[in-house]
Amino acid sequence: MLTANIDDMPGEAFGYLLERLMGAGALDVSLLPMTMKKSRPGVMVQVVSRVEDEERLGQLLLAESSTLGVRLARMRRMVQEREFVTVQTPYGQVLMKIAKGTGRACPEYEQAAALARRSGAPYLAVYEAAMQAYHETKKED
Repeated sequence: MLTANIDDMPGEAFGYLLERLMGAGALDVSLLPMTMKKSRPGVMVQVVSRVEDEERLGQLLLAESSTLGVRLARMRRMVQEREFVTVQTPYGQVLMKIAKGTGRACPEYEQAAALARRSGAPYLAVYEAAMQAYHETKKED
């Protein structure tokens, strides 16, 4: 986990930073509001990464933000096994990610978002259609 506390960067730069970190292989990026010294509002940037990506992502965080330092902490991570199933919706095919242990499912965001953009439908309509299609295929099994 890499973290940096920032209180002197324009808001739109955080969106760009998030995109760059995710594009460079971060597993997750969170932006958390916080109060910093002298009661200044700030943002804590948290980056979850693989150990082998720490240095590269830390350098990117230093280069693409106004922070002067990055904290690194090693943590263990539990990950549920996943399987993938493709379902057909009125908007097109969507890949569903299913957690093997619990059976929870959700559509892959990028595919669902692309279908929403292409069709002009709201993202939530595509999401709900994918969930319905998934539940219908489960009934058939």
